[in-house]
Amino acid sequence: MTTVKTLNTFPELGLIPQLLARLSELEYLQPTPIQAHVIPSILEGRDLIAGANTGSGKTAAFALPILQQLDADTKAQSKNGNYVSRLILVPTRELAKQVADSIKSYAVHFNGAYKTVSVFGGVSTNKQMLALRGGTDILVATPGRLLDLISSNAIKLDMVKTLVLDEADRMLSLGFTDELAALLKLMPTKKQTLLFSATFPEAVTTLTTSLLNNPIEVQLQSADESTLVQRVFMANKGEKTALLAYLIQQHKWRKALIFVNAKRHCDHLAQKLAKRGITAEVFHGDKGQGARNRVLDAFKSGEIEVLIATDIAARGLDIEKLPVVINFDLPRSPADYMHRIGRSGRAGEVGLAISMIDQEDFHHFKVIEKKNKFSLEREEVEGFELHEPFNESKVDKPMAKPAGTGKKKRKKQSQINADIWLNRG
Repeated sequence: MTTVKTLNTFPELGLIPQLLARLSELEYLQPTPIQAHVIPSILEGRDLIAGANTGSGKTAAFALPILQQLDADTKAQSKNGNYVSRLILVPTRELAKQVADSIKSYAVHFNGAYKTVSVFGGVSTNKQMLALRGGTDILVATPGRLLDLISSNAIKLDMVKTLVLDEADRMLSLGFTDELAALLKLMPTKKQTLLFSATFPEAVTTLTTSLLNNPIEVQLQSADESTLVQRVFMANKGEKTALLAYLIQQHKWRKALIFVNAKRHCDHLAQKLAKRGITAEVFHGDKGQGARNRVLDAFKSGEIEVLIATDIAARGLDIEKLPVVINFDLPRSPADYMHRIGRSGRAGEVGLAISMIDQEDFHHFKVIEKKNKFSLEREEVEGFELHEPFNESKVDKPMAKPAGTGKKKRKKQSQINADIWLNRG
């Protein structure tokens, strides 16, 4: 893999006047590090693996050069029927809508020359099929809904020139492997492939070698450059809710995003906070897509001040000026911890990420620290001091791994996944 040098202004990146005019209107004064590193390489047609902290401008990093590539090749490319020229795959419905909206915003000075459509589950396919009639230049999609539309002959992927996997670590995880393998079989072998994520676990890195052709690799994750402050508050067993309510009321946060691990926990916590005079809305997979959109829009606008969510809110969502993210439940995956806290401290804004741990969480948070290579001081909040210090000898240790799930087993599974990609054609 090769590396690239960075450039400091948008004109230096080689962007065309239509894009530069729009960036000026949006008051984008200079490229973020990830944009400066990758835009020239994408414009050259190179494959790419790009890792950078959440809120670092990854969407613009691939959207801007994709629009410029379309402008360069649209006259030469014949558009037949239900074609797709550029395909962006994302793991969640909310991210699909957000990415498509961003692309449409960047494209305003092309005067409607390029069509961008987003498709995702949870809503009727009829409107999406109508939107795809005649094909589209840019398609932002979740894999499951895209396969449904392909099976209905609403779209074909045989003209895809660029494939982007946004939140690539999630897209390459076991939950999406079969869907992605099916989609890759429908695309041309020769295409540009771009992978973007805040985290790239080792198992995912194994798969990328079979997806990419001599890629540029850019890894810019850095805790030192982050504007996000992380803190850990210890709580006595059974006192987390009281501590959470105290923190919300004491600090008067205008927005607070609280993460829990299950849909039923969202509703239960909202009910307990209501008894303490705090109104909170919930955001999880059991809510219809329309309701999810309304809740998210209201939270972004400030109409809702406290939002309790599962991990469907942890990936890619851009919530402007979000002052605090709170892990009421610790995420199961250390990688998900980084995605959760990345909802705050975005685009250079100062943010705060709080994790609340009791005795049962103690060991798991140590695992999160070790995997993500940081260490945080354990703090107590006045009035909620521990009845007795956490005793590590009393901490529940992880359950013994079943036979065959150790390192050798993981390596074998990674090889199986890689074979799926290699045999996709």
